[in-house]
Amino acid sequence: MSNFNRSFFRVFGFLLLLPALVIGDCTCENEAEDRNKSEALKYKAVGIAAILVAGAIGVCLPILGRFITALHPEKNIFFIIKAFAAGVILSTGFIHVLPDAFDSLTSPCLNENPWGKFPFTGFVAMVSAIGTLMIDAFATSYYAKSQGQGQHIAGDEEKARENGGQTHVHTHATHGHSHGSVLIENSASSELLRHRVISQVLELGIVVHSVIIGISLGASESPKTIRPLIAALTFHQFFEGMGLGGCIAQAKFKGRVVASMALFFSLTTPVGIAIGIGISNVYNENSPTALIVEGIFNSASAGILIYMALVDLLAADFMNPKVQGNGKLQLGVNLFLLLGAGLMSLLAKWA
Repeated sequence: MSNFNRSFFRVFGFLLLLPALVIGDCTCENEAEDRNKSEALKYKAVGIAAILVAGAIGVCLPILGRFITALHPEKNIFFIIKAFAAGVILSTGFIHVLPDAFDSLTSPCLNENPWGKFPFTGFVAMVSAIGTLMIDAFATSYYAKSQGQGQHIAGDEEKARENGGQTHVHTHATHGHSHGSVLIENSASSELLRHRVISQVLELGIVVHSVIIGISLGASESPKTIRPLIAALTFHQFFEGMGLGGCIAQAKFKGRVVASMALFFSLTTPVGIAIGIGISNVYNENSPTALIVEGIFNSASAGILIYMALVDLLAADFMNPKVQGNGKLQLGVNLFLLLGAGLMSLLAKWA
Protein backbone atom coordinates (compact mmCIF):
# COMPACT_ATOMS: atom_id res chain seq x y z
CA MET A 1 0.00 0.00 0.00
CA SER A 2 3.00 2.32 0.17
CA ASN A 3 2.71 3.09 -3.56
CA PHE A 4 -0.83 4.36 -3.03
CA ASN A 5 0.30 6.50 -0.09
CA ARG A 6 3.06 8.05 -2.18
CA SER A 7 0.58 8.75 -4.97
CA PHE A 8 -1.67 10.58 -2.49
CA PHE A 9 1.13 12.97 -1.58
CA ARG A 10 2.03 13.51 -5.23
CA VAL A 11 -1.57 14.42 -6.02
CA PHE A 12 -1.75 16.62 -2.93
CA GLY A 13 1.46 18.37 -3.95
CA PHE A 14 0.06 18.96 -7.43
CA LEU A 15 -3.14 20.38 -5.98
CA LEU A 16 -1.09 22.79 -3.89
CA LEU A 17 0.22 24.22 -7.17
CA LEU A 18 -3.28 25.05 -8.40
CA PRO A 19 -3.17 28.63 -7.07
CA ALA A 20 -0.27 29.36 -9.43
CA LEU A 21 -2.50 28.30 -12.32
CA VAL A 22 -5.52 30.37 -11.37
CA ILE A 23 -3.89 33.71 -10.56
CA GLY A 24 -4.40 36.52 -13.04
CA ASP A 25 -5.51 36.13 -16.66
CA CYS A 26 -8.64 38.16 -15.98
CA THR A 27 -11.25 38.98 -18.60
CA CYS A 28 -14.38 39.21 -16.45
CA GLU A 29 -14.87 41.51 -13.50
CA ASN A 30 -15.89 40.08 -10.15
CA GLU A 31 -19.51 40.71 -9.31
CA ALA A 32 -20.21 43.34 -6.68
CA GLU A 33 -20.66 41.73 -3.28
CA ASP A 34 -20.58 42.60 0.40
CA ARG A 35 -16.83 42.57 1.01
CA ASN A 36 -15.33 42.88 4.47
CA LYS A 37 -11.82 41.49 4.59
CA SER A 38 -11.26 41.63 8.36
CA GLU A 39 -14.63 40.07 9.21
CA ALA A 40 -14.21 37.46 6.49
CA LEU A 41 -10.81 36.51 7.92
CA LYS A 42 -12.38 35.86 11.34
CA TYR A 43 -14.96 33.55 9.77
CA LYS A 44 -12.23 31.75 7.84
CA ALA A 45 -10.27 31.11 11.05
CA VAL A 46 -13.41 29.70 12.66
CA GLY A 47 -14.03 27.66 9.51
CA ILE A 48 -10.56 26.11 9.55
CA ALA A 49 -11.01 24.99 13.18
CA ALA A 50 -14.60 23.76 12.75
CA ILE A 51 -13.93 21.84 9.54
CA LEU A 52 -10.72 20.32 10.90
CA VAL A 53 -12.44 19.08 14.08
CA ALA A 54 -15.56 17.84 12.23
CA GLY A 55 -13.49 15.96 9.65
CA ALA A 56 -11.23 14.41 12.28
CA ILE A 57 -14.15 13.24 14.43
CA GLY A 58 -16.05 11.93 11.41
CA VAL A 59 -13.21 9.87 9.99
CA CYS A 60 -12.08 8.58 13.41
CA LEU A 61 -15.46 7.37 14.73
CA PRO A 62 -15.76 4.31 12.45
CA ILE A 63 -12.04 3.56 12.82
CA LEU A 64 -12.51 3.44 16.61
CA GLY A 65 -15.31 0.93 16.05
CA ARG A 66 -12.84 -1.85 16.81
CA PHE A 67 -12.82 -0.51 20.38
CA ILE A 68 -16.50 0.57 20.51
CA THR A 69 -18.79 -2.44 20.21
CA ALA A 70 -21.75 -0.46 18.84
CA LEU A 71 -19.67 0.84 15.91
CA HIS A 72 -18.05 -2.45 14.93
CA PRO A 73 -18.20 -3.06 11.13
CA GLU A 74 -20.34 -6.16 11.67
CA LYS A 75 -23.05 -4.30 13.63
CA ASN A 76 -26.29 -3.13 12.01
CA ILE A 77 -25.70 0.49 13.05
CA PHE A 78 -22.48 0.49 11.01
CA PHE A 79 -24.41 -0.26 7.80
CA ILE A 80 -26.94 2.48 8.62
CA ILE A 81 -24.22 5.08 9.28
CA LYS A 82 -22.41 4.14 6.06
CA ALA A 83 -25.68 4.42 4.08
CA PHE A 84 -26.24 7.92 5.47
CA ALA A 85 -22.62 8.91 4.71
CA ALA A 86 -22.88 7.45 1.19
CA GLY A 87 -26.00 9.54 0.65
CA VAL A 88 -24.02 12.63 1.68
CA ILE A 89 -21.19 11.73 -0.72
CA LEU A 90 -23.62 10.99 -3.57
CA SER A 91 -25.42 14.29 -3.04
CA THR A 92 -22.08 16.09 -2.89
CA GLY A 93 -21.21 14.76 -6.33
CA PHE A 94 -24.58 15.42 -7.99
CA ILE A 95 -25.85 18.54 -6.20
CA HIS A 96 -22.75 20.46 -5.11
CA VAL A 97 -19.69 19.56 -7.18
CA LEU A 98 -21.18 18.81 -10.62
CA PRO A 99 -23.33 21.99 -10.84
CA ASP A 100 -20.28 24.07 -9.84
CA ALA A 101 -18.35 22.41 -12.64
CA PHE A 102 -21.14 23.22 -15.12
CA ASP A 103 -21.12 26.86 -13.96
CA SER A 104 -17.35 27.10 -14.41
CA LEU A 105 -17.12 25.47 -17.82
CA THR A 106 -20.16 27.27 -19.28
CA SER A 107 -19.19 30.70 -17.94
CA PRO A 108 -19.49 33.64 -20.38
CA CYS A 109 -15.91 34.48 -19.38
CA LEU A 110 -14.73 31.52 -21.49
CA ASN A 111 -14.40 31.52 -25.25
CA GLU A 112 -17.39 30.13 -27.12
CA ASN A 113 -15.03 27.88 -29.05
CA PRO A 114 -14.53 25.21 -27.74
CA TRP A 115 -16.14 25.62 -24.29
CA GLY A 116 -19.59 26.57 -25.56
CA LYS A 117 -19.74 23.94 -28.30
CA PHE A 118 -19.17 20.74 -26.34
CA PRO A 119 -20.47 19.51 -22.92
CA PHE A 120 -17.04 19.17 -21.33
CA THR A 121 -18.44 18.86 -17.78
CA GLY A 122 -20.41 15.70 -18.46
CA PHE A 123 -17.63 14.31 -20.63
CA VAL A 124 -14.93 14.78 -17.97
CA ALA A 125 -17.22 13.33 -15.26
CA MET A 126 -17.94 10.28 -17.45
CA VAL A 127 -14.25 9.72 -18.26
CA SER A 128 -13.42 10.16 -14.57
CA ALA A 129 -16.00 7.53 -13.54
CA ILE A 130 -14.72 5.09 -16.19
CA GLY A 131 -11.14 5.78 -15.11
CA THR A 132 -12.08 5.11 -11.48
CA LEU A 133 -13.61 1.78 -12.50
CA MET A 134 -10.41 0.83 -14.34
CA ILE A 135 -8.17 1.87 -11.44
CA ASP A 136 -10.48 0.00 -9.06
CA ALA A 137 -10.26 -3.19 -11.12
CA PHE A 138 -6.56 -3.04 -11.98
CA ALA A 139 -5.49 -2.12 -8.44
CA THR A 140 -7.52 -4.97 -6.96
CA SER A 141 -6.06 -7.41 -9.50
CA TYR A 142 -2.51 -6.12 -8.97
CA TYR A 143 -2.58 -6.47 -5.18
CA ALA A 144 -4.24 -9.87 -5.37
CA LYS A 145 -1.50 -11.14 -7.70
CA SER A 146 1.29 -9.44 -5.75
CA GLN A 147 0.21 -11.35 -2.65
CA GLY A 148 0.01 -14.64 -4.56
CA GLN A 149 -3.75 -14.97 -4.29
CA GLY A 150 -4.77 -14.83 -7.94
CA GLN A 151 -3.79 -18.38 -8.84
CA HIS A 152 -5.10 -19.85 -5.57
CA ILE A 153 -8.50 -18.17 -5.94
CA ALA A 154 -8.78 -19.08 -9.63
CA GLY A 155 -7.77 -22.67 -8.92
CA ASP A 156 -10.24 -23.06 -6.05
CA GLU A 157 -13.07 -21.52 -8.08
CA GLU A 158 -12.26 -23.86 -10.99
CA LYS A 159 -12.50 -26.84 -8.64
CA ALA A 160 -15.81 -25.54 -7.35
CA ARG A 161 -17.15 -25.28 -10.93
CA GLU A 162 -15.99 -28.82 -11.70
CA ASN A 163 -17.96 -29.99 -8.66
CA GLY A 164 -21.14 -28.46 -10.02
CA GLY A 165 -20.76 -25.16 -8.18
CA GLN A 166 -20.41 -26.91 -4.81
CA THR A 167 -17.38 -26.67 -2.56
CA HIS A 168 -16.78 -30.07 -1.04
CA VAL A 169 -14.95 -30.03 2.26
CA HIS A 170 -12.87 -33.16 2.72
CA THR A 171 -10.20 -33.33 5.37
CA HIS A 172 -7.11 -35.52 5.12
CA ALA A 173 -6.24 -36.94 8.51
CA THR A 174 -2.50 -36.70 7.91
CA HIS A 175 -2.50 -33.07 6.80
CA GLY A 176 -5.52 -31.50 8.47
CA HIS A 177 -6.24 -29.91 5.09
CA SER A 178 -9.58 -28.54 3.79
CA HIS A 179 -10.22 -27.18 0.30
CA GLY A 180 -13.41 -25.46 1.49
CA SER A 181 -11.63 -23.53 4.20
CA VAL A 182 -8.92 -22.46 1.74
CA LEU A 183 -11.56 -21.02 -0.60
CA ILE A 184 -13.23 -19.19 2.28
CA GLU A 185 -9.88 -17.76 3.44
CA ASN A 186 -9.00 -16.63 -0.09
CA SER A 187 -12.43 -15.05 -0.50
CA ALA A 188 -12.04 -13.15 2.78
CA SER A 189 -8.56 -12.00 1.77
CA SER A 190 -9.84 -10.86 -1.63
CA GLU A 191 -12.63 -8.88 0.07
CA LEU A 192 -10.06 -7.23 2.34
CA LEU A 193 -8.05 -6.13 -0.71
CA ARG A 194 -11.21 -4.64 -2.24
CA HIS A 195 -11.84 -2.60 0.91
CA ARG A 196 -8.26 -1.33 0.84
CA VAL A 197 -8.47 -0.23 -2.78
CA ILE A 198 -11.91 1.34 -2.24
CA SER A 199 -10.76 3.38 0.76
CA GLN A 200 -7.74 4.81 -1.05
CA VAL A 201 -9.52 5.59 -4.34
CA LEU A 202 -12.37 7.23 -2.38
CA GLU A 203 -9.91 9.38 -0.44
CA LEU A 204 -8.30 10.47 -3.71
CA GLY A 205 -11.68 11.66 -5.05
CA ILE A 206 -12.49 13.48 -1.81
CA VAL A 207 -9.11 15.23 -1.73
CA VAL A 208 -9.56 16.76 -5.19
CA HIS A 209 -12.82 18.57 -4.52
CA SER A 210 -11.89 19.38 -0.89
CA VAL A 211 -8.84 21.38 -1.97
CA ILE A 212 -10.82 23.21 -4.68
CA ILE A 213 -13.67 24.20 -2.34
CA GLY A 214 -11.18 25.12 0.40
CA ILE A 215 -9.33 27.50 -1.93
CA SER A 216 -12.63 29.05 -3.04
CA LEU A 217 -13.71 29.66 0.54
CA GLY A 218 -10.32 31.01 1.60
CA ALA A 219 -10.14 33.42 -1.36
CA SER A 220 -13.63 34.85 -0.76
CA GLU A 221 -13.89 38.14 1.12
CA SER A 222 -17.67 38.14 1.52
CA PRO A 223 -18.97 37.14 4.99
CA LYS A 224 -22.37 36.46 3.41
CA THR A 225 -20.79 33.81 1.20
CA ILE A 226 -18.49 32.37 3.86
CA ARG A 227 -20.98 31.85 6.73
CA PRO A 228 -23.31 29.32 5.06
CA LEU A 229 -20.38 27.68 3.28
CA ILE A 230 -18.65 26.96 6.60
CA ALA A 231 -21.82 25.33 7.99
CA ALA A 232 -22.26 23.24 4.85
CA LEU A 233 -18.61 22.15 4.75
CA THR A 234 -18.56 21.27 8.45
CA PHE A 235 -21.61 19.02 8.03
CA HIS A 236 -20.22 17.61 4.81
CA GLN A 237 -16.73 16.87 6.17
CA PHE A 238 -18.15 15.11 9.22
CA PHE A 239 -20.34 12.66 7.31
CA GLU A 240 -18.00 12.30 4.36
CA GLY A 241 -15.35 11.45 6.93
CA MET A 242 -17.63 8.81 8.42
CA GLY A 243 -18.06 7.22 5.00
CA LEU A 244 -14.32 7.19 4.40
CA GLY A 245 -13.61 6.07 7.97
CA GLY A 246 -15.98 3.13 7.51
CA CYS A 247 -14.04 2.03 4.42
CA ILE A 248 -10.72 2.42 6.26
CA ALA A 249 -12.05 0.39 9.20
CA GLN A 250 -13.13 -2.44 6.89
CA ALA A 251 -9.73 -2.34 5.14
CA LYS A 252 -7.95 -3.21 8.43
CA PHE A 253 -4.82 -1.18 7.67
CA LYS A 254 -1.93 -1.00 10.11
CA GLY A 255 -1.93 1.86 12.61
CA ARG A 256 0.53 4.08 10.74
CA VAL A 257 -1.42 3.89 7.46
CA VAL A 258 -4.73 4.51 9.25
CA ALA A 259 -3.30 7.57 11.02
CA SER A 260 -1.82 9.00 7.80
CA MET A 261 -5.07 8.54 5.84
CA ALA A 262 -7.19 10.07 8.62
CA LEU A 263 -4.78 13.01 9.00
CA PHE A 264 -4.59 13.51 5.23
CA PHE A 265 -8.40 13.71 4.97
CA SER A 266 -8.77 15.99 8.00
CA LEU A 267 -6.18 18.52 6.80
CA THR A 268 -7.13 18.77 3.12
CA THR A 269 -9.93 21.35 3.31
CA PRO A 270 -8.29 23.49 6.06
CA VAL A 271 -5.07 23.56 4.01
CA GLY A 272 -7.12 24.60 0.96
CA ILE A 273 -8.68 27.43 2.99
CA ALA A 274 -5.22 28.55 4.17
CA ILE A 275 -3.99 28.61 0.56
CA GLY A 276 -7.06 30.62 -0.44
CA ILE A 277 -6.35 33.17 2.32
CA GLY A 278 -2.77 33.50 1.15
CA ILE A 279 -3.72 34.23 -2.47
CA SER A 280 -6.93 36.19 -1.82
CA ASN A 281 -5.34 39.48 -2.96
CA VAL A 282 -4.37 38.13 -6.39
CA TYR A 283 -6.86 35.33 -6.95
CA ASN A 284 -9.53 36.00 -9.55
CA GLU A 285 -12.22 33.34 -9.63
CA ASN A 286 -13.58 34.65 -12.95
CA SER A 287 -10.33 34.39 -14.91
CA PRO A 288 -10.54 31.86 -17.77
CA THR A 289 -7.68 29.78 -16.39
CA ALA A 290 -9.27 29.60 -12.92
CA LEU A 291 -12.64 28.62 -14.39
CA ILE A 292 -11.14 25.90 -16.60
CA VAL A 293 -8.97 24.41 -13.84
CA GLU A 294 -11.78 24.44 -11.25
CA GLY A 295 -14.34 23.15 -13.75
CA ILE A 296 -12.24 20.22 -14.92
CA PHE A 297 -11.15 19.22 -11.42
CA ASN A 298 -14.70 19.51 -10.08
CA SER A 299 -16.03 17.45 -13.00
CA ALA A 300 -13.43 14.76 -12.40
CA SER A 301 -14.13 14.79 -8.66
CA ALA A 302 -17.88 14.50 -9.26
CA GLY A 303 -17.36 11.46 -11.48
CA ILE A 304 -15.19 9.77 -8.85
CA LEU A 305 -17.58 10.53 -5.98
CA ILE A 306 -20.69 9.40 -7.87
CA TYR A 307 -19.03 6.16 -8.96
CA MET A 308 -17.64 5.41 -5.50
CA ALA A 309 -20.93 6.21 -3.74
CA LEU A 310 -23.07 4.08 -6.04
CA VAL A 311 -20.75 1.17 -6.82
CA ASP A 312 -18.29 0.72 -3.97
CA LEU A 313 -20.34 1.98 -1.02
CA LEU A 314 -24.06 1.55 -1.70
CA ALA A 315 -24.12 -1.44 -4.06
CA ALA A 316 -21.61 -3.36 -1.93
CA ASP A 317 -23.51 -2.79 1.33
CA PHE A 318 -27.05 -3.07 -0.04
CA MET A 319 -26.21 -6.44 -1.63
CA ASN A 320 -24.47 -7.68 1.50
CA PRO A 321 -26.11 -10.94 2.68
CA LYS A 322 -26.57 -9.46 6.16
CA VAL A 323 -28.62 -6.57 4.75
CA GLN A 324 -30.47 -8.75 2.25
CA GLY A 325 -31.51 -11.18 4.97
CA ASN A 326 -32.80 -8.56 7.42
CA GLY A 327 -35.94 -6.65 6.41
CA LYS A 328 -35.64 -4.03 9.17
CA LEU A 329 -32.00 -3.35 8.36
CA GLN A 330 -32.84 -3.12 4.66
CA LEU A 331 -35.52 -0.54 5.41
CA GLY A 332 -33.14 1.32 7.72
CA VAL A 333 -30.31 1.66 5.18
CA ASN A 334 -32.75 2.85 2.51
CA LEU A 335 -34.26 5.47 4.79
CA PHE A 336 -30.88 6.75 5.98
CA LEU A 337 -29.56 6.84 2.43
CA LEU A 338 -32.48 9.11 1.49
CA LEU A 339 -32.00 11.15 4.68
CA GLY A 340 -28.28 11.73 4.03
CA ALA A 341 -28.81 12.62 0.38
CA GLY A 342 -31.81 14.82 1.24
CA LEU A 343 -30.09 16.82 4.00
CA MET A 344 -26.96 17.39 1.91
CA SER A 345 -29.13 18.44 -1.04
CA LEU A 346 -31.01 20.87 1.19
CA LEU A 347 -27.73 22.60 2.07
CA ALA A 348 -27.39 23.57 -1.60
CA LYS A 349 -30.02 26.24 -0.89
CA TRP A 350 -27.45 28.13 1.20
CA ALA A 351 -24.08 26.91 -0.12
